[in-house]
Amino acid sequence: MKLIKGTNEWFMNEALKEATKAYIKEEIPVGAVIVKDGKVIARGHNEKERRNNPLHHAEMAAIQKASKKIGSWRLYGCSLYVTLEPCPMCAGALIQSRVDRVIIGAPDPKAGAVGSVIDLLADERFNHKVDVVHGILQHECSKILKDFFADLRSRK
Repeated sequence: MKLIKGTNEWFMNEALKEATKAYIKEEIPVGAVIVKDGKVIARGHNEKERRNNPLHHAEMAAIQKASKKIGSWRLYGCSLYVTLEPCPMCAGALIQSRVDRVIIGAPDPKAGAVGSVIDLLADERFNHKVDVVHGILQHECSKILKDFFADLRSRK
């Protein structure tokens, strides 16, 4: 499939590149990019094991880098593309950082907090609303995770 620059699929493919970086580091392969005005302004991938830090999810890394880049914790006008549905911590960070939109590749039926287990972003009681798009390059985003865990099992 040919990807057209600037589409949801193109940006999700950029997040998949970040997931591949995590895979190479033997981290759970989740990647994220933050886009503002049609340009990637921040990238992140899981590094919990490498950094020995449970907060170092792909989304958290990308949010921190984007905030530094634009000089504000308020990420108005930004969209976050992430290969796996955010957990409760990351969903909360999306609300707190004022991201406009999150675009999700694969669902996470065990820990997803944007529709799978719970849906924090649908709760109207929060002071910020994040728009959600599900299923962009879902097959590719699921496959990298399945391949990673199959590799892990084969090494045991």
